[in-house]
Amino acid sequence: MPFFITELAFLFVLSGALAVLARIFKQPLILAYLATGAIISYFGFVDVVGKDIFQVFSDLGIMFLLFLVGLEINYASLRLVGKTSLIVGLGQILLTTLGGYGLARWLNFDTMSSLYIAIALTFSSTIIIIKLLSDKRDLNSLYGKISVGLLLVQDIVAILIIVILSGIATSNNFSYLEIGLTLGKAIILFGLAIVLGRKILPHLFDEIAHSQELLFLISTAWVLLIATVVHKLGFSIEIAGFLAGISLANSSENYQIANRIRPLRDFFILVFFIILGASFAHANFSGLGVAVVVLSLFVLIGQPIIMLVIMGLLGFKKRTSFLAGLTVAQVSEFSLILAALGLKVGHIKEGPVALITIVAVVTIIISSYLIVHGNALFRIMRNWLWIFEKKRSKDILIPKENKKGVILIGYHRTGESLAHYLPTKDLIIVDFDPEVTKRLEHSGREYIFGDISDPEIFDQIVSYKTRLVISTTPDPEDNFGLIHRLKKLRKRPGIVVRADTESDALQFYAAGADYVLVPHLASGHQLGKMLSSHSHLQELRKLRFKDIAYLKRDLT
Repeated sequence: MPFFITELAFLFVLSGALAVLARIFKQPLILAYLATGAIISYFGFVDVVGKDIFQVFSDLGIMFLLFLVGLEINYASLRLVGKTSLIVGLGQILLTTLGGYGLARWLNFDTMSSLYIAIALTFSSTIIIIKLLSDKRDLNSLYGKISVGLLLVQDIVAILIIVILSGIATSNNFSYLEIGLTLGKAIILFGLAIVLGRKILPHLFDEIAHSQELLFLISTAWVLLIATVVHKLGFSIEIAGFLAGISLANSSENYQIANRIRPLRDFFILVFFIILGASFAHANFSGLGVAVVVLSLFVLIGQPIIMLVIMGLLGFKKRTSFLAGLTVAQVSEFSLILAALGLKVGHIKEGPVALITIVAVVTIIISSYLIVHGNALFRIMRNWLWIFEKKRSKDILIPKENKKGVILIGYHRTGESLAHYLPTKDLIIVDFDPEVTKRLEHSGREYIFGDISDPEIFDQIVSYKTRLVISTTPDPEDNFGLIHRLKKLRKRPGIVVRADTESDALQFYAAGADYVLVPHLASGHQLGKMLSSHSHLQELRKLRFKDIAYLKRDLT
């Protein structure tokens, strides 16, 4: 045991050091974990593949990962996926699988290996995409919501495949009868999990929610109990995590549970990726060079093109389709789990597993930069993307002529508060959040469903009558671009932009902004002004009622 602790300490110290480097170069931490496994295996520091305790840690990591995925798939999220995300998701899965299978066969892989490679290339990384979209503050944009819905569809399909493989892994049988029995048992288990999640477990967890420690204990105990039952029924323990997750997804404490379980997932999943990295450190990569290049290009270029075609046929504008396409240009952690299960079952050998892992590493590195710089990349390529766009697009509503003097960009939260003090007849609002524009439609305010950074929208909405442009988006790149374009106009309007940091605010002023909205400064000025007046209590009461109504509506 002391020697195991020493080995574990070495793994975490090395992975921590590599993770710091990954953070410096703005890369996902998963790459640091894979590199740790490759290094310790290549130099023979720690034998993570041959020790059962590391394998147990790896299985627990996958189990807790799927548990958190299950927690996110509640009935509300399934409704929000909508027809668009379902069509885009299933279409992308089908076309990518066919394209990947054809390429793998062309590269001389056998039928089973080609099938695994094709399916592995289909799935995109939920963790990485949501993190990058969150950092860009694009989760609520139209393309962000379509991407999240697409990821949910991918996750459900991936889970179904893993369910089948986990049943095959325990029975060592690949007959159609065995697959049918596995699916039958899986349907029954899913049905029981949903019934428990709707009728019984929410009430139980409501009773224990007052104690965070007890909530963590019972949640973990529930996952392990389900793992025991599921293993007895012929499935691997990993799928138990997903079943336990969806059974708790509709409890009001699902976010608290997720926050408590996430550190456990991060601890154990690290070992899974280290083992995966170690498994191909000594693999024979001869002959895989061409396959790595071809399949990586297929994921980085072919996947976005597939998305452009599907979303273009559905009537979306090229910018929305292009940005959504960039989010699928990498291989998922689910693909690595799928490859590991295929190796465990005996369907594929180390070569395809190594190939899938290398393609995952390459595409994750490159796609991270593509997503972060998606707007700049679109501006470079927009003139060549017209073939993917219908003449009448559904994600933009532009009036024939804008006669408004004030343009408000972004209506959520800050923008809505500002709109109360701006004259409705002289105001037009630009927003790309579908939920926000629905609210605007009911309120009777004039709006445009789109993104001001889209040149087509900018050219048609900003006119000689525009006196003032207010941007409430905190994205520095968008605001710098807006200031730059407005300064080029013959009749330059007033420019107000938002900044979340003092350094950004100073740079906006230097770029030519007339005023920069820094939330903590603006709120302090406003409250100080009210408190200095003789009728401050009356003003505060009025503001109080208005704020309460807004907060209640925002929570419903």
